[in-house]
Amino acid sequence: MITFYPGPSKIYPQIATYLQDAVQEGILSQNHRSPAFMDMLKQCITLFKQKLNVPADYKVYFTSSATECWEIIAQSFTAKGSLHIYNGAFGQKWFEYTKKIVGDATFDIPFGINENIPLLETDTSKYDVICITQNETSNATQVDVSQIPSAEALIAYDVTSSLGGIELDWGKGDIWLASVQKCLGLPAGLGVMVCSPKAIKQAELIGESKHYNSFLFVHENFEKFQTHYTPNVLAIYLLKRVMEHVENIELISAKIKTRNQDFCRFIEQETVWTLLIENEAVRSDTVIAIEGVSDAIKQLKQRAKEAGITLGNGYGNWKENTFRIANFPAIEDWEFEALKNLV
Repeated sequence: MITFYPGPSKIYPQIATYLQDAVQEGILSQNHRSPAFMDMLKQCITLFKQKLNVPADYKVYFTSSATECWEIIAQSFTAKGSLHIYNGAFGQKWFEYTKKIVGDATFDIPFGINENIPLLETDTSKYDVICITQNETSNATQVDVSQIPSAEALIAYDVTSSLGGIELDWGKGDIWLASVQKCLGLPAGLGVMVCSPKAIKQAELIGESKHYNSFLFVHENFEKFQTHYTPNVLAIYLLKRVMEHVENIELISAKIKTRNQDFCRFIEQETVWTLLIENEAVRSDTVIAIEGVSDAIKQLKQRAKEAGITLGNGYGNWKENTFRIANFPAIEDWEFEALKNLV
């Protein structure tokens, strides 16, 4: 079965072996306060930072999902207000969810899917956090973080569809959040949050401690290589094993970008299909949205099903007239060639 679904997506084939190893090594029977688990967690974080070039003074935390990270940011990093800049469904959902927690101190700036992200001309000192969906899975756009100026407020990026697929400039943000079921090639069930020293300092100044997943409680436990609640031990173990075998993100990123450009050129030569995102400067490297007539898409999906290939559905406003293709590292080049033959 070949799947191009943009999340949960294809897992690395080595996962089958890693699952057996996890059972045989006995790590799944260790409690999360044991030396064995703490050592495994430490190894996982160390490898994660090495392979993804995370700065030494940034901290890595694991949660249940990227959505939980939205909640933690709203609860623990936001006192004055939160500004959300988005062009798609997931950025809007982040804004709407934050508003349920923060209330009227939540503000938004929507922009078009073929537009560059609006540069911040507003006084950022009135916000605690500026929230940006770096890779908008719903419409296959991405934000070039190099365009984002420094700000007094924290800058938080949702990188759920790009973490592990493209190289990130960590210094351009203070909070980075994601889930593992996309570019990291793992089953769903684990969220990742990466925080700068500036973010940690702000959380300490706010001092929020009302919730079980309050950031200070999370941080306190991870400083001891423990977790704030009983974690998904298997997911952390699998992430460690994946980090052991993958190449450095610089190499992965170069391959993903090249394959994206190749497939987009292929689609541009077609007469039936067009790329939803016309502006190449804002086109995602890891998710490709292809536009066409609804009936043609239905016929293509049927041919794909018969060929053992799963395509991603359109999302939100583009549900009926687009389909999406994941360009994640676990997907192999020969699978893209099979897709070209089908299209």
